[in-house]
Amino acid sequence: MPHSPAPAELEQLLRELTPRILGPLVRRYGGFGTCEDAVQEALLAASQQWPANGLPENPRGWLITVASRRRIEMLRSESARQHREETVAALEPVDQPPAADADDTLTLLFLCCHPALTAPSQIALTLRAVGGLSTGEIARAFLVPESTIGQRISRAKAKIKAGGAEFRLPPPEELSDRLAAVLHVLYLIFNEGYTASSGESLHRVELSAEAIRLTRQLRERLPVEGEVAGLLALMLLTDARRPARVSPDGLLMPLPEQDRDLWNAEAIAEGTELITKTLREAPIGPYQLQAAIAAVHDEAARAEDTDWRQILVLYELLETLAPGPMVSLNRIVAVAMVHGPGVGLERLTTAEEDPALAEHHRLAAVRAHLLELAGEKEAARDAYRLAAALTLSLPEQRYLESRAASF
Repeated sequence: MPHSPAPAELEQLLRELTPRILGPLVRRYGGFGTCEDAVQEALLAASQQWPANGLPENPRGWLITVASRRRIEMLRSESARQHREETVAALEPVDQPPAADADDTLTLLFLCCHPALTAPSQIALTLRAVGGLSTGEIARAFLVPESTIGQRISRAKAKIKAGGAEFRLPPPEELSDRLAAVLHVLYLIFNEGYTASSGESLHRVELSAEAIRLTRQLRERLPVEGEVAGLLALMLLTDARRPARVSPDGLLMPLPEQDRDLWNAEAIAEGTELITKTLREAPIGPYQLQAAIAAVHDEAARAEDTDWRQILVLYELLETLAPGPMVSLNRIVAVAMVHGPGVGLERLTTAEEDPALAEHHRLAAVRAHLLELAGEKEAARDAYRLAAALTLSLPEQRYLESRAASF
């Protein structure tokens, strides 16, 4: 008797199969946008039929066949053009065996992260076409209306079509820049999952887990790319702390106050081994340096054991390779931990001249923390209140307000 999958098993299977269905369809029929729509309908059919009828003997083949039929129906229903019927008649019969089991995940990632698309569109299209998340799931994860995500995906597919993008890997001369875009999108997806930018929840685990899964796949296909390994290590070492980031009563727990026994030791071991090996063998890049910083934090048995001097050196290297406002802010924290809060507060005065930081809640939160370390409790209270007013994350807001009330 065919096995009837449980909901979680079915969801995982469909997500893993999504790029392995979409790739062969695009290769066979062309038209990324229409093929992606056909795949979504096939996934919907599977989600409705497989729990009742059981898994087919070849789930991927079943999905490709259903999606192929739907793709041909779409071709036939398009506005009439000359030779449309000849085009349909020339297509391979849908009852033929599926295309060779080539894995097109990497090609799809590059296509979804096409430089013509905005970052929000790249993220939405990647999560749907490669990650297998539905439009509704993506919308819930980002706390926006489903229609908004639907519009982003539609516009992204229209831009890909208008730009004449081909379903192939970029030429060698473009590979580096395009890979940087893919890594950036995966990094953004992970960050939104690990610390949601708004709303009630601190974490959106479905996003961080999907980012890790896709980055693992990318590493399997590009094993010699140091920055791919660096990003995966960074995600593992950061996500390892997630179980300790919220207290039993629901309050955010900052890194120094976390119960480190709750950290995921297996993820820390994997991430540390990966970044140690990569730093020895590959040219150093920003994701590797961030992973090395995360590893130093994770290796400390207690907060007071943290090697802040090593972290400061790593941030100085990172600021040289990839300068940015948040890197500067984090380096200031490391400076304060090594040279004292007074030095850190002096550096903050310069940092707040950057428009990207001036109204950011993290600058106010760092100032509050350093003022607290310096014993200036009244000023720290005011800074915590300002930071709470600036953040859109309710867990962060509650934590910052609790710190202000503690003085």
